[in-house]
Order: sequence, then structure tokens, then C-alpha cells
Amino acid sequence: MGPTQHPGRLPQRPAREDRSAIAAQPRPATGSSSASTGGRRSEAARLAVLNAADDLLVEHGFEGLTIEGIAAAAGVAKQTIYRWWKSKVDILFDNLALDSGPALVWPDSPATPADLRVYLHRFAAFLGEEPAGRVLQALLGHAQLDSRTAELLHTGFLDPLRERDVAHTRACLGTSEDEAAALLDALLAPLYHRALVLRRPLDRAFVDTLLDRQLARFTH
Repeated sequence: MGPTQHPGRLPQRPAREDRSAIAAQPRPATGSSSASTGGRRSEAARLAVLNAADDLLVEHGFEGLTIEGIAAAAGVAKQTIYRWWKSKVDILFDNLALDSGPALVWPDSPATPADLRVYLHRFAAFLGEEPAGRVLQALLGHAQLDSRTAELLHTGFLDPLRERDVAHTRACLGTSEDEAAALLDALLAPLYHRALVLRRPLDRAFVDTLLDRQLARFTH
């Protein structure tokens, strides 16, 4: 049985053993036995690289993260990494995609204003506490200096996430798209500022106060 989830709390990131179990699961036979074994080994190596990049980012930061270090920690050759990814940015982006999906989910229920509070707490926990949140912070910082990273981050993550979140906010509050977008900006901007600039925790009291104030302005 999986861990109990609580309303407003971030769904837990897949544990390392769970990620490894995914790689170890047998796949449908599509060719020779050796090809199937090679596929499982490749997936195990891919997950080892992703996990190593996560760990090293937390330990050394973005500037200290290198392909050489990732390869050594994952127990794979650098050539193996370069077959799958162009750079450490691409590795981190895959990590972000892997872990943000199950974390940044809206409540599976008819849309109500309470759902916005649940999601905002999940987003704050993701950005401020989770390894994938550290990945997002690192990519946001590097995107200020590198146009390719900025393009990848916007088209592959930030823009689709915003479009989805605006739609959910609009459904929760029964408002227009422009009003929902403005409210979402007013809610998320302080979270990014507090996490990236002030380096302060995104605690539940801060999130609740922020939401209550913005909703009061929105409804008057």
C-alpha cells in the first residue's frame, strides 16, 4: 500500500527504489532475448544518470554539476550519457519532467475554490522542498544566461504548466481567462521571489496568507 496522501500536501516523489523497480520490470517481447535485456539495462542506466544528477545538483549546485561527475556517480561512461543527452541541462530537464508530473497535480474533484488552495500548497512544497524544485530553480537561473535553456524551459514546461493552471483556476473561481491569469500571476510570483531571491521557506502560513489576501482583492 502506498503512502497516505493528505489534502494540500505534495504527492510524494517516486522513491529511488520505485524508479529502479520501473527499470527492472520485464517488458513485452519485441525481439531477441538479448535485445530485451539490453533495453532493461539501458533503462536502468538512464535512471541511474537521472538520480545521480539530482544528487549532485543538491550537493554541488548547477555550476559544480558536470557530465564527468554524473557519469562517475551513475557508474556509466560519458559516451553513454552523450548518446541520450546533449548537456547537463537536458538531463535536468528530463528530471524535471519525470518528477513534476505526479507532484503538480490538481485535486481530482469537481472544481471548487478550495482546490486552488490545495494546488498552491502543492506548488509551494514542490518549489521549496522537492529535489525537482531544486532542478527548476537551477534551470530558471541558467535560463537568464542561456537562450537555449530559456526556450526549452518555456516551451517544454513553463508555458504548458501555466496554460493548464490558468484553466483550472478559471474553473475553480468561475471567472474569465484574463482574470484567472492575473490572479495566478499574483499568487505564483511571490512564491518564486521568496524561493529564488530571498531563499526563505515557503511555509503553509505564508501560502495561506498570500492566497487569502489575493482572493480578497479579487472578489472586491
